[in-house]
Amino acid sequence: MKHTFFKIAMVSAVLASAFTSCTKDLDRLPKNEITSEQVYANTAGYKQAFAKVYGAFALTGNQGPAGNGDIQGIDEGFSDFLRLYWKAQELPTEEAVIGWGDAGLPDFHNMNWGANNPFLQGLYYRCFYQITLANDFIRQSSDANLSSRGISGADADEIRRYRNEARFLRAYQYSVLMDLFGNVPFVTEADALGSVLPKQATRAELFTYVETELKELETLLADPKTNEYGRADKAAAWALLARNYLNAEVFTGTQRNTDAVTYSKKVIDAGFTLEPNYRNLMLADNQLNRNEFILTINYDGLSTQSYGGTTFLVHAAVVDNMDAKNDFGIPSGGWFGLRTTKSLVNLFPDADGNADKRAQFQKNTLEINDISKSSEGYGVRKFRNVTRTGAIAPSIDAGGTFVSVDFPIFRLAEQHLIYAEATLRGGTGGNQATALQYINALRTRAGAPTVSTINTDFILDERARELYWEGFRRTDLIRYNRFTEGSYLWPFKGGVKEGRGVESFRKLYPIPTSDLTANPNLKQNTGY
Repeated sequence: MKHTFFKIAMVSAVLASAFTSCTKDLDRLPKNEITSEQVYANTAGYKQAFAKVYGAFALTGNQGPAGNGDIQGIDEGFSDFLRLYWKAQELPTEEAVIGWGDAGLPDFHNMNWGANNPFLQGLYYRCFYQITLANDFIRQSSDANLSSRGISGADADEIRRYRNEARFLRAYQYSVLMDLFGNVPFVTEADALGSVLPKQATRAELFTYVETELKELETLLADPKTNEYGRADKAAAWALLARNYLNAEVFTGTQRNTDAVTYSKKVIDAGFTLEPNYRNLMLADNQLNRNEFILTINYDGLSTQSYGGTTFLVHAAVVDNMDAKNDFGIPSGGWFGLRTTKSLVNLFPDADGNADKRAQFQKNTLEINDISKSSEGYGVRKFRNVTRTGAIAPSIDAGGTFVSVDFPIFRLAEQHLIYAEATLRGGTGGNQATALQYINALRTRAGAPTVSTINTDFILDERARELYWEGFRRTDLIRYNRFTEGSYLWPFKGGVKEGRGVESFRKLYPIPTSDLTANPNLKQNTGY
């Protein structure tokens, strides 16, 4: 079993109130069950509440895997953060298609979603649920509250460290919302729950807020690689700053490539190293990859049971001609849903021969004529619930369903790519020789031939080869002006087999209609 701090108290029930922007009739968040005075009565209570702030990234409720979900109004199995975020980032791109016909799911690849799409609603409310958890913990962890509850000395110092990590997790969720939805409601611990309807922050305002928080936290969080595995440290703050700076022109209209160079280099110089074998990155014992992983969502087949997260990524990727039990480590069988398009496969010169170890594909029919047919489109073998020895994960549940593959929110390879792209885009403080060195380190690890020159188009392709199915592609294509545009097509982009351009407003997702109805302070994104 993967023992980590926040797995010891996953079932702690905290937070009594709903986020005020959500509609009460849809009951998006849990009703009052216990009071904050009960939860935060002592140090042990704070530790349990802190576990919930982290645990909400991996779990869907207080019971698991179903029956008492955090988010009401959506099937609990669909309500996991990673499962929803992954769909929003991967399914509208060339990296993934899914054959299931659940209402709202085909809208992603067809790029015709609306403001009532249940998966987008679920993602929006999941992000705000996790912000609400963080806000409440931060509020309850103020020095005044600690003092009033008789918590002092080393216990108080430890809780302050928890508070800083909760601030980071909140900043991360606001970064996700900024990227996907643009202008969203904004609340912090200073806003009493249920007191007012939140005001809407602009995308640029959110960027500034997140930047300010992270710049302060980089002095307060634990030093790189000194915190417990799965918990945020200074390197996580630097990694998120670097990612946001790379996309700053999209978010604010002003490029920040020099800052992207600066902060990616901070991470690179912090003592992290690449895992020597690329194919070990997404296996059931990938907690051994701590030298490359900067921050992870941790999963364990016994203690974090849900139908989201990497359980979804492993099961849904098992399609025709795949061995679910022996190859993917899931005796209960696959779900026959996810595949990829030829546009990703063709980025690897020898995808069938797997000369580049990153090309982890199952050869089926390369051409897709019918997305609903799991035999059409290459399968992806990147996420598997086996250890690097090939054995099924030891933490598998009795039913053989729930997996133990951790998911990296940040890993070193992304920082190599950020440094290279930001340097090529004119960021000062870096140089192209070093950028080339960082790229060739990734290619050497993969068994791919090194290159002598690079440009931004090459970096976009290299990001796909290195990071596919890790939740980056939509953001990358938008940054390169290739997401909605007709100049870059892939199979069934926009719902047409040959692909087509779509409306530019789809670079942002819509604010859910339910939240617009509940909160007159909110304005819908253009086009919806």
